[in-house]
Amino acid sequence: MVKVLLIGLWVCVVTLLSSYGGVYWASGHAVKAEEEPFLAGLEYRRLDAINVPMIIDGVVRGYVVAKLVYTADAGTLRKISIDPQVFVTNAAFDEIYMNGRVEFGKMSKYNLAEILDSIKKRANKQLNGDVVQEVLVDSVNYIDKSEIRALVDKSAAKPNPPPRGKAEPATH
Repeated sequence: MVKVLLIGLWVCVVTLLSSYGGVYWASGHAVKAEEEPFLAGLEYRRLDAINVPMIIDGVVRGYVVAKLVYTADAGTLRKISIDPQVFVTNAAFDEIYMNGRVEFGKMSKYNLAEILDSIKKRANKQLNGDVVQEVLVDSVNYIDKSEIRALVDKSAAKPNPPPRGKAEPATH
């Protein structure tokens, strides 16, 4: 009987010590590593869609709708007091409006890398430093003026739903 009692006590002690050791090891106290400072890295920020009118011969022929993303160093973004989004949007609008190669009736290929690099340089020039690391394209579309009119006409042709609160008579 004493033997069984000693074996039971031995099992309890081993279980308690192994549980304590497992928790101590899992919590990381066994090897205390130096905490590294926060590594900021690059931060990606999406711009709102911009609509740039394409004016040919003094008439608006359509719109370029562009969604862009820019990257910047997160540490630099925390240090500057102004949001670079405004400057990147302005530079993108200027570049597409002034140097856009979209013409009525034809879309021609153009060097996106050159345009994006120009947007980055303009934005960084206005920010007085290398804040914007890269400008990326999320999407670029051209919408002809006639397509916009067709969409407006289609939405205007839909019947209006009956006003709320007024019940129509039942015809049962």
